[in-house]
Amino acid sequence: MPIEFVTGDVFVNRVQAESLAHGCNCAGSMGAGIAVGFKDRYPVMFEEFKRRCKAKPPEFALGDVFLWREEGKPSVFNLGTQLRPGRGATYPVVEAALKSLRVAADGAGIRSIAMPRIAAGYGGLSWKKVRALIEVAFADWPGMLYVYDEFKAGE
Repeated sequence: MPIEFVTGDVFVNRVQAESLAHGCNCAGSMGAGIAVGFKDRYPVMFEEFKRRCKAKPPEFALGDVFLWREEGKPSVFNLGTQLRPGRGATYPVVEAALKSLRVAADGAGIRSIAMPRIAAGYGGLSWKKVRALIEVAFADWPGMLYVYDEFKAGE
């Protein structure tokens, strides 16, 4: 299976994934959870994310994926998993975002992605059910997906 569940800190990226992915809201906020880490490490990406969310009509919606590339850093896939900050992710939306992630990675030629437990923290969903969605979406992917299912600082 092209999925490995690991322990550590996605930002340390000890697996050397070429891209990171995380779930986020579609309101233009990265004010809690792991999203703050992405906002702090990729401030220009955050500004573009916010612009896309606030555009009329919005350019980033539920189930969408927004790929950001920045010189010298892993690229980032932002996955639209909930409408607003806080609880509110749904399994169908997470499933759609995972499918979009796979299509976007294939289109960009990305073959390794690292991600935390999406939608199971502030999204409010069961990690067991989200994990099953990830396993189905990436079961036969030709790349490698690393899922940090247990956080350990500095690893």
